[in-house]
Amino acid sequence: MLSRGVAIEDPSALYGLRLLIEDYPYASDGLEIWAAIKSWVEEYVNFYYKSDGAIAQDVELQAFWKELVEVGHGYLKNATWWFKMQTRKELIEACTILIWIASALHAAVNFGQYPYGGYILNRPTKSRRFMPEKGTPEYDELAKNYEKAYLRTITPKNDTLTDLTIIEILSRHASDEQYLGERIEGDVWTSDSQPKEAFKRFGKKLAEIEQKLTQRNKDEKLRNRHGPVEMPYTLLYCSSEEGLTCRGIPNSISI
Repeated sequence: MLSRGVAIEDPSALYGLRLLIEDYPYASDGLEIWAAIKSWVEEYVNFYYKSDGAIAQDVELQAFWKELVEVGHGYLKNATWWFKMQTRKELIEACTILIWIASALHAAVNFGQYPYGGYILNRPTKSRRFMPEKGTPEYDELAKNYEKAYLRTITPKNDTLTDLTIIEILSRHASDEQYLGERIEGDVWTSDSQPKEAFKRFGKKLAEIEQKLTQRNKDEKLRNRHGPVEMPYTLLYCSSEEGLTCRGIPNSISI
C-alpha cells in the first residue's frame, strides 16, 4: 500500500499506517488480517529463536533462503531489497509476507471472481476478431447491430461453458477446507505448549476480526460497503460454509 501510494507511515495510526482512502475495504480489512498474522508469527519465531544470532547460525534456514533468492528468483538475485535473513525481524517480516500471500491476498483475489467473471459478457477470455476499421463489412455490422457484433467477437459458447465451469470450481470452498487460524488435526502439530497457546490466540483474534468486519459492513457512512446496491465486502471474512460464498480465507492456496 505504501508503494502504491494509498497509505503513508504514521506511528500514531493503528498498525503504523494511515490509509489515504478511508473507505477502501480491501485495505482496511486487510490491515486487520495482516496485523493478526504478524503477531502470531512474532510469537512463534521468538519462541524458537531467542536471538538474532540464532537466525544467522541456523544452517537450514540460511540454505533455504539462499536457494529461494539465488535459484528460485535467479533473475532477481542481485536486487537490493532482499532480506539478508540475519535477524528475527527479517524472518518475521518474510514469514508474514509468505503467509499473507498464500492466504488472505489469494482469498481476496480468488473467491469473489465468480459473481462477475462467471458472466462471460463481463469478462470475455478472448477476442476472435480485430477491432473493425471504417469501410469494412465488420464495421458496418458493428454500426447496425453492436450486440451481434460483440457476441461474434468474444468467447464462443463451448469455450464459455468451459470457462464458467473452471471459474466456479476455483471459486468454491471444499467441504474439508481448512481456514486461516484452524488446524484440523488439533494440537498434535507440536508438543510445545507456548506455540499452541499462541496459535489459539491467533484463531480467536481472527474470529474477533470477522465480527468487526461484519459490523463495519453495516456502517451506512462507508458507501463502498453499504452503497445503493447493498453489497458488503466479505472477501476477508476468515470463515465460510462450503460452496460459492464470496468469503473465507483458506489456510493456504489449495491449487
